[in-house]
Amino acid sequence: MIWLNRSREPGFDNADMKRCCTPVLVLAGAICFFFSTATLSAALPSPQELTAAYRSQVDRAFAVPAGEVRRYRRLAETALRDAQADLSSAQYLLVVDRDPRVQAALLFWRSESGDYRFIGASPVSTGRPGTFDHFETPAGVFEHSPSNPDFRAEGTFNSNGIRGYGRKGMRVYDLGWQRAPKGWGDRATIDMRLQMHATEPDSLEHRLGSVQSKGCVRIPATLNTLLDHYGVLDAEYERLVADGQAPWVLKEDRETVADPGRYVVIVDSGLKARAAWTVSPKAPQGHAQGG
Repeated sequence: MIWLNRSREPGFDNADMKRCCTPVLVLAGAICFFFSTATLSAALPSPQELTAAYRSQVDRAFAVPAGEVRRYRRLAETALRDAQADLSSAQYLLVVDRDPRVQAALLFWRSESGDYRFIGASPVSTGRPGTFDHFETPAGVFEHSPSNPDFRAEGTFNSNGIRGYGRKGMRVYDLGWQRAPKGWGDRATIDMRLQMHATEPDSLEHRLGSVQSKGCVRIPATLNTLLDHYGVLDAEYERLVADGQAPWVLKEDRETVADPGRYVVIVDSGLKARAAWTVSPKAPQGHAQGG
């Protein structure tokens, strides 16, 4: 698969009202500001807090060597600048390595000045060419925007007994129509719908870490939940909220990070051997359809 008016007491004139009400209003405003600020601060997890949340909440995570973290920082920065991405503010970004010998997603926080903090990494599955209707996952910088509205999995099974988007309620990140090479036939480059989503929990999630999808990016359900709950890639969605709109896909109990991002950066390391820090998944026990 490639959404109150009261009567005035006698002798109480306007001047009296102003003298009486002004300090009360100032005090009330100060109290409101204090509590609203406290509430806001509590609802804006820092990069350090998100790192801790990743470690405790994402059940499939890699221990990435420091040298590899630095390499992915360089790959991400080069891709972002080549794409003329908006780097005017601090933000989170997700880097996906589509290399069959890696198959991993690395989450970073990037400061306004270009410093990076590594948050966590997990196995993914990208496109598996060689079969009809299977694409090579395109490389590049892809903006997560409400112009391509996200939706949520219905949790229904297809004819092969597969919940392609995972359990009901899992968020499907829609990155829009993108040009990608066909993995069959003449291998021409055509349009495909690029999405990032969870997958069938019982028969497909254990295969994350190998190429399996039709071109989309499959991620662990717990990573999907973390990105969703903390609004890690929801900068453009939160902008709608600030403008008074309420995208239905956003949950009311979310705790959006202070610097939500908008970019998924897909790279290809082009390695000749399996990256030692990744874990090879179990060999597939048959063919199952999914996005």
